[in-house]
Amino acid sequence: MNYVSTRGNAPAQTFSHILLGGLAPDGGLYMPEVYPGFSPDDLAVMRDMDYRELALTVLARLADDVSIADLKELVDRTYTAATYGHGRADSAFGEITPVRRLEDGLYLLELSNGPTLAFKDMAMQLLGNLFEYALDKAGQDINILGATSGDTGSAAEYAMRGKKNVRVFMLSPLEGMTRFQQAQMYSLQDANIHNLVARGVFDDCQDIVKAVSNDLEFKTRYRIGAVNSINWARVAAQSIYYFKAYFAVTESNDQKVSFAVPSGNFGNVCAGHIARMMGLPIHKLIVASNENDVLDEFFRTGVYRPRSAAETAHTSSPSMDISKASNFERFVFDLTGGDSAKVRELWHAVDQGGAFDLKQHGLFDRVADFGMVSGKSCHKDRMATIRMAAEKFATVIDPHTADGLKVGLEHRDAGIPLVCLETALPAKFEDAIVEALGRKPERPAGLEDLESLPQRYEVLDVNTETVKAVIAAHAND
Repeated sequence: MNYVSTRGNAPAQTFSHILLGGLAPDGGLYMPEVYPGFSPDDLAVMRDMDYRELALTVLARLADDVSIADLKELVDRTYTAATYGHGRADSAFGEITPVRRLEDGLYLLELSNGPTLAFKDMAMQLLGNLFEYALDKAGQDINILGATSGDTGSAAEYAMRGKKNVRVFMLSPLEGMTRFQQAQMYSLQDANIHNLVARGVFDDCQDIVKAVSNDLEFKTRYRIGAVNSINWARVAAQSIYYFKAYFAVTESNDQKVSFAVPSGNFGNVCAGHIARMMGLPIHKLIVASNENDVLDEFFRTGVYRPRSAAETAHTSSPSMDISKASNFERFVFDLTGGDSAKVRELWHAVDQGGAFDLKQHGLFDRVADFGMVSGKSCHKDRMATIRMAAEKFATVIDPHTADGLKVGLEHRDAGIPLVCLETALPAKFEDAIVEALGRKPERPAGLEDLESLPQRYEVLDVNTETVKAVIAAHAND
């Protein structure tokens, strides 16, 4: 299988070739030339698989230039009880991604049992092993540059810490993340981890990552790679848990399931879109936004209008405080039927600080064909939803998951199971839980004093050249 750029001006490449690179050379994102499909017979066989077997089955279709033996070893090394044993002790199924029944037809997909207690661990741990494998085979090293609004950074750093031939440079905003999220990252003392704190918002950090990635000379000289969800391998790996959840809440492949997904950078819901394109019987993908409602505005009106840094609000679901959704370009590429010229036209306006309206391009009606709907949640909504979940379902959820549950319930259809994707354990957002419930959330053992650990980070102005200088100074450490 080959992968092509959404913008159409880069050569087709194999999975192994695009694994380490992030953005395509033309500034686009990689997509499969053709989605591999799972037939009803395939799904019938997959229904009884455990998580590792499912992961191998899905990834073998998407990474067909990696041998099955090597892929199996990587999957088996990644998805272990030791790695994903940090979450709730009372999980319903005791598997890698347990499904908790809240009531008839309503479920919570627990994705926060990994080492950093957030859904990003589900793909990032695999990505760390894939990177080490690919670099060892090629005899190369890599400098990973990423941006985080809270959970991507810690998940990437915990996946890459101590990895041979890997250095991580992670940009995070000066404000917006919780103390727990900051401490998870900044307390790491591994020599290959560099935390760069920008005096700006997440979108500023993301813009720097893209600017560095688009400097092909610098990217080549310093071997820059990416772990943000612009990396195809990450969103591909996230598609696995959609399959696992579907089989957990249905009895036959004639049934359909809806998924409610808290959304900022569109990576998590894009993974559901990928699963649907591969044949998973998904009824609706419900995109939940917070006060930064760029995605909800699009799905209601057809207008995609990213906000400026000054317009981006700091909210109580901070990991969704994003107004430029990188993976949205992947969805629009599929929406256009793979028309890279149209994508280039649309994103030329976005890259110039503007917007586009799909109604003017005759494309908005196609959105319904992909089963995408949306809604938004505000601070008052998420506090009320956290209280409701605790009182009605005896389950404490984090504020992002609350956004997803609130919007999911608004789009719930009778007779169709609704699975709400968990974003993180509530312990990562203590202030919000205290406000909603009047008590602190439980913390997993060993993390009681996380914020008191020594921290190591460097504060920088929002400046691409400054970040390049830091990378150059440490690129060969």
